[in-house]
Amino acid sequence: MRKVKIAGTGMTHFGKRMDATLRSLTTEALNEAMLDAAIKADHVDTIFFGNAVGGLITGQEMIPGQIALRETGLMGKPIINVENACASASTAAHLAWLSVASGQSEVALAIGAEKMTHKDKTMAFKALISALDLEEIKAETGSDDPLTAGSEPGRSGFMDIYAGKARKYMEKTGATMEDFARVAAKSHKFGSLNPKAQFQKALSVEEILATRLIIDPLTLAMCSPIGDGSAVLVFTSEDFARKHGCDAVTAETITLVSGQPGGRSCNDRAGEKAYAMAGVGPEDVDVVELHDAASPAELMYIEELGLCKPGEGVQMIRDGETDLGGRVPVNPSGGLVAKGHPVGATGCAQLVELTNQLRGRCGKRQVEGAKVALAQNGGGWIEDDTAATTLSILTR
Repeated sequence: MRKVKIAGTGMTHFGKRMDATLRSLTTEALNEAMLDAAIKADHVDTIFFGNAVGGLITGQEMIPGQIALRETGLMGKPIINVENACASASTAAHLAWLSVASGQSEVALAIGAEKMTHKDKTMAFKALISALDLEEIKAETGSDDPLTAGSEPGRSGFMDIYAGKARKYMEKTGATMEDFARVAAKSHKFGSLNPKAQFQKALSVEEILATRLIIDPLTLAMCSPIGDGSAVLVFTSEDFARKHGCDAVTAETITLVSGQPGGRSCNDRAGEKAYAMAGVGPEDVDVVELHDAASPAELMYIEELGLCKPGEGVQMIRDGETDLGGRVPVNPSGGLVAKGHPVGATGCAQLVELTNQLRGRCGKRQVEGAKVALAQNGGGWIEDDTAATTLSILTR
């Protein structure tokens, strides 16, 4: 396997962009990424296009990548459409990484794009339910419309899952709602430093606790929002990056595993494999982007990925160890809670942030001296485990 570089990144502003289309969002991020890598369409060998819910929201169930890229000069290239729930973009990145590592491509693009906002606000919540087992929901509820039966008015059904996990975590560790609010406050502070984040206003712990209760123990400001956006990564061989003078970082691994109900968790298995492939351990990681669709997830995931011992996540947030200047800053982009979570774009957006952290381009949220970066992105849910998880390790 060859060394793989990320030689360019691009990303739109995340947010409710009612006038944008999947095509306009993709084009915006793509142009930025190709300019960053100083490449042209002729350099690109293969394209992997991640999108999760477009078919249910816009009706474009098939060939979304070809439609989104129609006006970019890349038509005629191999375009592979990728869907893996909230891990769609990172799965596209996994495939682009494999394509370059195997020698199939010198340059491969990973694109994540999602258009979630709709005049009917229930459309996004119904679409997200399709990342659960609809046959199971249908059998449990007797409904002929599991998308409706599996959703709750005014919230994603996934918040029920996150809330249940948070309550169990509270019982096991003594964590409180204030601890979850501390995580959210850190995320919103980072979002205020990220010009491409959906939410750019810092919030205090008290302000977060005062927002509307979605489901105990989650308040609105602890939950990722509905939004639109795109993020693009340019993967190249080491030789290509050197010859073209790219300001590149090394993608040591982008590992993908699927859920194993009743077995070891996705994070456990992905972490074991990724650390071994990259030749590093949790103690070597300088900066992290985690899949915090709800703020309590950050505490659980830093434990599951070995960034602290089991049960010590609460003390880490209380001591500021995951904040800027702490032992291992987590979600300096603002995370899903503040940066936003257009689900088909999220995995690539995490890697955009980490690539730019390693290149020293993140301004006031820059983690000084960062050399090793870790991204964890999960999608879907099966019984008691995430349906798909990627774990990426980048180095400089």
